[in-house]
Amino acid sequence: MVKIPIALQLFSVRDDCTKDFPGTLEKVAEMGYDGVEFAGYYDLQAETIRNLLDDLNLGVAGCHTGLDSLLDDQLQKTVEFNQIIGNHFLIVPGLAEKYTNSIAAWKNTASRFNEIANKLAEFDMYIGYHNHTREFKPVEKQVPWEVFFDHLSPQVIMQLDTGNALHGGCDGIQYIEKYPGRARTVHLKEYSESYDTALIGEGVVDWKRLFRLCESVGKTEWYIVEQENYSMPPMDCVRKCLENLRAMGK
Repeated sequence: MVKIPIALQLFSVRDDCTKDFPGTLEKVAEMGYDGVEFAGYYDLQAETIRNLLDDLNLGVAGCHTGLDSLLDDQLQKTVEFNQIIGNHFLIVPGLAEKYTNSIAAWKNTASRFNEIANKLAEFDMYIGYHNHTREFKPVEKQVPWEVFFDHLSPQVIMQLDTGNALHGGCDGIQYIEKYPGRARTVHLKEYSESYDTALIGEGVVDWKRLFRLCESVGKTEWYIVEQENYSMPPMDCVRKCLENLRAMGK
């Protein structure tokens, strides 16, 4: 069985990060997470972040970074920062309307992603895209997610968010099989129709199927927990999510 490390998307504990970023990283490490995915750096220098990660033995599963930071003269700055912290995965967490308002726009955006992927290759870095819900709502009788990945290079990461896909009315797990080898990082998020604070293992996500595909055709390198709604303090929620994953054998 493939052993895939588990990271935490730090947006899950964003208020804690704002109050005490180093202390939050320490607590995440103490819980037993193998790494973190960033959603901002809280005004810390790259060298400081790298030292914190090294001291805590935390890996970097990626960073959610806006597309603008990967365009033109911003790209080199982004590359240099991420080289220092040891991050290889630059994941765009959403796109402005101009990039997604038609099928033609989605195709043009795919071309732009491919260009960036080519530029990042020499640095052993990868651009990726993270879904919300709109990607599964038909546009001109086509599914944007499928149009996008049909036109993307295999070097572009498909960061499936399981809960967001189900919120969009789609069984997103099917795409791990449809686009083999491209789900290099996957967001583990639960979904329940009855309550929006469900933790991993408390909803309808087919975890067994997800894990089976990630650990075979998906070539997944990181599982990333993300919890955005809370029935208890966020730190307790993400601790419980990890405990539930461990109980599943992960």
